[in-house]
Amino acid sequence: MAAVCDEEPAPSNAGRDRVTRILVTGGAGYVGSHVALALLEDGFEVVVLDDLSTGERGVVPPAAEFRHGGAGDAALLDAIFAERDIDAVVHLAASTSAPESVEHPEKYYANNVTTTETLVSLCLRHGVGAFLFSSSAAVYGVVDHDQVGEECETRPCNPYGVSKLMAERALLEAARRHPGFRPICLRYFNVAGADPLGRAGPVNPAATSLFKAAIDTALGRRRGLEIFGRDYPTRDGTCERDFIHVDDLALAHVLGMRHLLAGGGGTVFNCGYGRGYTVLEVIAALETLIGRGLPVAFRPRRPGDPARSVSDATRLRQALGWRPRRDSLEAMLGSALQWAARAR
Repeated sequence: MAAVCDEEPAPSNAGRDRVTRILVTGGAGYVGSHVALALLEDGFEVVVLDDLSTGERGVVPPAAEFRHGGAGDAALLDAIFAERDIDAVVHLAASTSAPESVEHPEKYYANNVTTTETLVSLCLRHGVGAFLFSSSAAVYGVVDHDQVGEECETRPCNPYGVSKLMAERALLEAARRHPGFRPICLRYFNVAGADPLGRAGPVNPAATSLFKAAIDTALGRRRGLEIFGRDYPTRDGTCERDFIHVDDLALAHVLGMRHLLAGGGGTVFNCGYGRGYTVLEVIAALETLIGRGLPVAFRPRRPGDPARSVSDATRLRQALGWRPRRDSLEAMLGSALQWAARAR
């Protein structure tokens, strides 16, 4: 793992009279492209760094500067920080499939932990203190609560969740040793939907999310929809998840960045709506939207899938004033369906 250097970061944007410039790693990906759009619309300058392994160049906003490369490339990062005078970082580059992480855990520890430590070292070297980290509700694992708050015990049940928790701990340790470094960890629940104006949406063809599989089935791009497990302790026996529209998630990043740049401290925030939908409820809503049924097949449970994951996002609402704008299943499914039909 990368060593964290001992330089003390100065407060972000200290003594500057220009627009704040933010490095967004993974900015050509699904969430990253929406975050880049939201930051630009809020008046920031954006430099996107992405190796395009799962992202797509076409969803990077035209107003953003694009640099091709990996978020763990120390030499490239050093050059970008120096050349572009970066003020803050939003780190979204990561491997994100829980099922894949069970098969290839080493990939997740390398991409999600070591890469984060490398990036933190460069932030400390260049005096960048404001750092937003894309984390995950997977850090909680299987919980017994109706809603998961930030104070709940973290017991991840797959290597993906473990890798995100390890990265969070590396950030907190860096913050403890360097008070000028102030990371915010945003624990995403299940991200869905697409930009309402059609500028960005899901781009990874290998993604395994429920929304992607259901919409691909609705558009005739796959023969049927597989449901993994029908004996979970939920309303209908299928997994229950808290879905959040990617546009509302991007807003949380903007508010978090404003907080840090105003001198606010780092912390952890859940990002979700505080209510869950089961797999069958999502499918039923899509069937209502398209006016016909979808072919489904039940399969055994997948390793590492918790039965229920629903957020308590009170802290995000109270501390940052976050107010979701698209918090309905119809808005998420409708925008995702429009994006998929138009883009592919």
